[in-house]
Amino acid sequence: MKPVAILRFFPIEGPGYFATFLDHHHIPWQLICLDKGTVSPQNPEKYSGLVLMGGPMSVHDNLPWISPVLSLIRQAVAADIPVLGHCLGGQLLSTALGGSVTSNPVKEIGWGQVHVADTPVARDWFGDDLASFNAFHWHGETFSLPANAVRLLSSAHCPNQAFASGIHLGMQCHIEMTVEMIQAWCEANAEELLRNRGNCTVSSSAEMQTNLEKRITALHQVADRLYKKWIMALKG
Repeated sequence: MKPVAILRFFPIEGPGYFATFLDHHHIPWQLICLDKGTVSPQNPEKYSGLVLMGGPMSVHDNLPWISPVLSLIRQAVAADIPVLGHCLGGQLLSTALGGSVTSNPVKEIGWGQVHVADTPVARDWFGDDLASFNAFHWHGETFSLPANAVRLLSSAHCPNQAFASGIHLGMQCHIEMTVEMIQAWCEANAEELLRNRGNCTVSSSAEMQTNLEKRITALHQVADRLYKKWIMALKG
């Protein structure tokens, strides 16, 4: 089987639990570190799927890899190679499909409830028994729904938390988190958390790490549902 290409844009925002999931299902994968200067692949046909991770940058930033990555996404979509975007990756997917990325009314950082849309498409991804769950958030921008995309998730502070466009899945929230990733993000972004202290939509480091093992276990159960659905479309 061809490997799944995982594009990393920032050192501490790697594949996390998604890599563990792929390993458990004996699916090969290749980590492509654009943050280290690796050039974005030009031909998606070498991969069974394309996965885009997060990062603190914006799709509007003048970075050399953004245009090639958008082109790669469009090529993958045209070839029916499934694309999966996490946070910044979801924003890149939306942009590639004709959507837009704008500032969210508020920064959303920490654990927060998201609601599963009551639609056949959302139930196909999440199952019939899940109406909401606590996702992890770290974003100040948000994407619009591209044409023909279907909203899957929403939150009180961000109406577009996830969308599906056929076999392609874009998420604003994070389901790939691990205990170690949350600890690393809190440490690396300590100044940002201090600047936003008192903002009701931004949690403190201590709040984010309370009952962390239990929260991560519950999040991975949700991630399993989405990832299992997504890998069904992988190209051999």
